[in-house]
Amino acid sequence: MLISIALRDSVPAVESRLMRGYFGIGIEGVSKAINVGNLVRSAHALGASFVFTVAANYDVATSQSDTSDTTTQVPFYPFDSIESMRLPDGCALVGIELNDRAIDLPSFRHPRRAAYVLGMERVGLSDAMIECCDHLIKIPTRFSLNLATAGGIVMYDRMLSMQRFADRPVMVGGRPQPLPEHEFGTPVIRRPAEKSEGRQ
Repeated sequence: MLISIALRDSVPAVESRLMRGYFGIGIEGVSKAINVGNLVRSAHALGASFVFTVAANYDVATSQSDTSDTTTQVPFYPFDSIESMRLPDGCALVGIELNDRAIDLPSFRHPRRAAYVLGMERVGLSDAMIECCDHLIKIPTRFSLNLATAGGIVMYDRMLSMQRFADRPVMVGGRPQPLPEHEFGTPVIRRPAEKSEGRQ
């Protein structure tokens, strides 16, 4: 449990322009360099606020499969170990792992502030990393997927569930109706005392 506490330190929070809150994604260890490059490229495309590695034996910044050059566009944090890993205050660590405790992705409520972590292919997350996770999720497939594919599916599911999109039409091939303009309600001003009471 000491490791779990160490993960939450004084790293400034990162805000996403695409939705409320933010997310990052990373890997523990590296088995196939090409999949890591594909993962961080997908993270860049889907609006990740940061990417990271933990105990990686490969320099993600040199990946030839990351054609969007993600590590020069998005904050990249290479942590030497779980003990040295740091996440923004209030950020939930979500492990993507085939585990009996894991929740099926279609039934999972994504945290507003989250960091998703995957393990090496054929190995998965270490027991120490699983112990640090606030949530575990799995993709209900017939067999395991490679790292880049699994990470891309999770990020896409987050986008679908946390952003506003037009409803799907009833008829196949029908045109979706445009989203109505967002209507802002009356401003609510909360006093500091009320905010502290709400956290109790």
